[in-house]
Amino acid sequence: MATTSDMAPSGRKAGNGGAAAKAKTEIREQELEAQVAQLQADIRAISDTLGKLTGEKVEGARALATNEVKQLQARGQHMLDDAQEQVSQAEKQLKDSIREKPLTAVAAAAGIGFVFALLTRH
Repeated sequence: MATTSDMAPSGRKAGNGGAAAKAKTEIREQELEAQVAQLQADIRAISDTLGKLTGEKVEGARALATNEVKQLQARGQHMLDDAQEQVSQAEKQLKDSIREKPLTAVAAAAGIGFVFALLTRH
């Protein structure tokens, strides 16, 4: 059976081995710290790049939305102008019709008024 003195390294080896192990550990810690610092720098660079890309996408979307709003406003204004033109033409036709046949217009207005009166009466 092995004794504890057989298993323990000699004092001379333990002293030198301990210093070497400690030095290796310190070197590894320094390398790890350097790697962590590099990772942090890489993450910052990636975050900056993503921020710029996101900003560019937002600006692109904003420009597209602004363009669409302008187009919709132009279409809406065109439709409004068309509707106003049609109403204006209908009004002109109605006025011309009233001038040509005033009695017919009065009779039609009276008839429409009578129908509305019947509809609103309960």
